[in-house]
Amino acid sequence: MSKITKDMIISDVLEMDRGTATVFMNNGMFCIGCPSASGESISQACAVHGIDADKLVKELNDYFAQKEQ
Repeated sequence: MSKITKDMIISDVLEMDRGTATVFMNNGMFCIGCPSASGESISQACAVHGIDADKLVKELNDYFAQKEQ
């Protein structure tokens, strides 16, 4: 499994595992279904929504790490 980075497109992460939607929404990113999600990187969306991109990426990577256990 590759590591999630801030440069990844939101919809690509969602396609990897739909369960990541919960991680995005728990961080205040409710726009995961909007058209921008298919073209915006995690970093870009976090900047627009005032969300800490590093925190979100860590939580996404933690999510995937837990699934591998």
